[in-house]
Amino acid sequence: MKKILHHLLEGFRSMMKFFLAKPVTWAANRFSSAPTREHVHHSLTELYKSITRDPGNKGLLIDFKPDRQPVVIFSDHHKGARDGRDDFGPAEQNYLAALDFYNSQRYYYVNLGDSEELWENNILSVLKHNKATFEKEKMFVDRNAYAKIFGNHDLYWGNDPFASLALKKMYGQAIPIYTGIVLRANLPTGYLDIFCTHGHQGDQSSDGNAFSKWFVANIWGPLQSFLDVNTNTPSCNQESKTLHNQLMYEWSAAQEDLVLVTGHTHQPVFNSLTHLERLYLQMEEAILTKDQGAIGRIQKEIPRRKQEYDYVNSSFRTMKPSYFNAGCCCFDGGTITGLEISGGSIRLVRWVTENGLPVRKVAEEESLLSLAGKIMD
Repeated sequence: MKKILHHLLEGFRSMMKFFLAKPVTWAANRFSSAPTREHVHHSLTELYKSITRDPGNKGLLIDFKPDRQPVVIFSDHHKGARDGRDDFGPAEQNYLAALDFYNSQRYYYVNLGDSEELWENNILSVLKHNKATFEKEKMFVDRNAYAKIFGNHDLYWGNDPFASLALKKMYGQAIPIYTGIVLRANLPTGYLDIFCTHGHQGDQSSDGNAFSKWFVANIWGPLQSFLDVNTNTPSCNQESKTLHNQLMYEWSAAQEDLVLVTGHTHQPVFNSLTHLERLYLQMEEAILTKDQGAIGRIQKEIPRRKQEYDYVNSSFRTMKPSYFNAGCCCFDGGTITGLEISGGSIRLVRWVTENGLPVRKVAEEESLLSLAGKIMD
């Protein structure tokens, strides 16, 4: 009976896709909600002002000493129903191991959004198939060391009257969910604000008024998912990803004593540079120092990275290190990336599987004091 129902559903999906895919794509292009510079910059500015002037309304303002209070930031898990459309499943083992590690080290956990994939799944199926991850996240909730941020794929949390019941089932309490958080790092030279938000700011559908957000969360997003149509999704679209990075960087570079941390694109960015851009800088240094070993290694890696993301900002040599992206927790092969702030430094870390076991690796690192000096130059 299940097989019959499955075949009927797939037949219905194919028929609907035949009739609706083109109109949906046309509508997305015609009434595009692609973020503009004006909307993005305005939205980020207003959110940052709201959090710093009226903490607790749209987000938290947390003063901390980065050499004493460690923080970890993960984004874009897209936890699903462990079916063929669930990108998080292969990463679950690495994610659980990471949370055990960070909880044992008493980290504060910032969950930067799109944690649950609620375009493709209903909340009941997500709850059913992700009990282990919610139990691990609950360890941070119980320590009052957890901040959950909205993403465009989990706008359900702010648009469904029964969301609080689901949160109680997940964490034992209906925790607040914010639009952003500002981690105010106290340094010997003053403070540095680490402004964290999902990164869909400025999108007039998922960052617009209450009706537009409800419509995207309950109608538009699930419809695109059902029809297998991706429109204006940075994680799947190179052009959107490039635009996102550019607009987020431009806003962050114009601020004082601030770095911006987002997710949304699934692409790690550290000190405003993608991995490919850092490789080009490393190549220039290797050529200057005549390091043949490094030149050979980088020459082999560049083509592979170009397959992932073939765009280099023309100003990559002189960019202000004001923009960071945590990447995602749903890479192929189960790898997850995130940002750590501890021991006075910020790090881009990867949790990978080696010999069947989760392993933590540091990809990039810089002291916050050095970063603050570059921000102020």
